Amino acid sequence: MQSSLIPERPLVISPTLAATIGLEEAVMLHVLSELMAHRPVREKDRFAWIELDQEQLQKAFPFWALIDIKRVQKSLQDLGLILIDPVTPSPHSQWFAINQARPAAEPPKRQISPGHRPDQPLAASQAAAAAPEGQGASYMPANWQPGEDWIRQCRQQNIPEDFVRQLVPGFVMYWRERGQARFSWGNAFYKFVLREWRAEQTRRGMSELETEMSPQWWPSSDAFVILENAGINPQFIEDAVPEFVLYWRERGVSNGAWNTRFIEHVRRQWSRYRSTIEHDSQPRRIADHWQPSAECYEVLRLAEIDEDFARQKVPEFVLYWRDTNQVHASWNTRFLQYIKYQWARRLDESSNMSVIDAQDQSIAGKHQQVLGAAFQRFTDRSWAE
Repeated sequence: MQSSLIPERPLVISPTLAATIGLEEAVMLHVLSELMAHRPVREKDRFAWIELDQEQLQKAFPFWALIDIKRVQKSLQDLGLILIDPVTPSPHSQWFAINQARPAAEPPKRQISPGHRPDQPLAASQAAAAAPEGQGASYMPANWQPGEDWIRQCRQQNIPEDFVRQLVPGFVMYWRERGQARFSWGNAFYKFVLREWRAEQTRRGMSELETEMSPQWWPSSDAFVILENAGINPQFIEDAVPEFVLYWRERGVSNGAWNTRFIEHVRRQWSRYRSTIEHDSQPRRIADHWQPSAECYEVLRLAEIDEDFARQKVPEFVLYWRDTNQVHASWNTRFLQYIKYQWARRLDESSNMSVIDAQDQSIAGKHQQVLGAAFQRFTDRSWAE
């Protein structure tokens, strides 16, 4: 009786296959085999290909996110169990094939292998039969060597055979000391070779970047292009080379990624140089045609000082300090102090003039009142009425 907790046909996975290539990889291989058995396929290069887009993949693997599907798919590709056609008509779909070509004389039909079970897909059963190196798990033999199939898969990843052979003694010694049993030592060795090859490529890349520091060292053209694109003066870059070479030679460091270090050094020095130019604290005489900066006028506007008043005072300010022949670090600061002082004097003089005018008006008003009273006395005719 079918349980209500299992509303659809369950996935049946070979335990040997899962132990050999991994549980997730076995699940994907099983589902792809099922899809090929029930959907139209395309014959190409003696392989059966099936086209699947992202929506179909997510429907076929509802228990995985798309990123997990891509990860397991890449793992099966690295193991050499599935193929992906690089030429696809649509950017949203891919052509998949089980990496098991039919013989040239074989008709395009499925052949049932002796070890195939009715509830197991054909490709999964054949992969399980081909992948294990023995019947069940076994310990690492002292004279173990990888099979030619695994060597061929390493060559397909552009890994030199000499590099693969050099890793065998260390791999055998490691697993013999651990005393663990595995179903497929070839699969474990293949994954081990992939990791070591990636690490070797990283080490080679770093060593290629390292060059020897000598008195004749000169930055590469790429380093010059990067620095010039950052807006750094070419003459400044060239002038920085002797100091850079001398510094590292005195420290006794002979090898390193000198172009990268030189780029970082020049960027720091250029930043300091620009900061020094923009905020120069060296005392100097005032220039003949000196003018206050825009920031200086902005400060005056915030102090509610008329800008036209400040501009009229510039020639007088320059003439005074040129005649005194004094030096100062910041002429803008001196100009601000001068203008504030002149503006305060102007306001004080204006207030004094206002007081004098008020006093004059008060005196004139009193005099007019006295004259008016006298005129009224002389013209009074009330006694005649």
